[in-house]
Amino acid sequence: MIEVQTQIRASVETVLDCFTNPKHIIHWNFASPDWHCPKATNDLKEGGEFHYTMAAKDGSFEFDFWGTFQKIEDVKKLEIVLGDDRKMSVIFDSKGDETILTELFEPESENSIELQKAGWQAILSNFKNYVEAK
Repeated sequence: MIEVQTQIRASVETVLDCFTNPKHIIHWNFASPDWHCPKATNDLKEGGEFHYTMAAKDGSFEFDFWGTFQKIEDVKKLEIVLGDDRKMSVIFDSKGDETILTELFEPESENSIELQKAGWQAILSNFKNYVEAK
């Protein structure tokens, strides 16, 4: 399992909303400035799916990053199976007016673990900056 984490100056409810609400997701869900997330849908229920369009801003490449929610523990944890059958967990740990967000996921076989961790951590950094600027 690969683990990435960030600490955010916001309530767990705010963090969960920004993490799962498509109107927010499109503003933070990319690893570098030359990518964006022009479309996001999220059916936040057990058995529901999310779909995020991940696209290069120059139009050269895009893909559907998606998964299915297996278990939802309200404002605590999301258990997900990604579209390629990898398991992922997102943990929301409330620390008063701050929240620690941890993502655990099975690596894919195309890219190095270091590259995967760096990319996911970059997305979490964008997320932290977005939430804290709200």
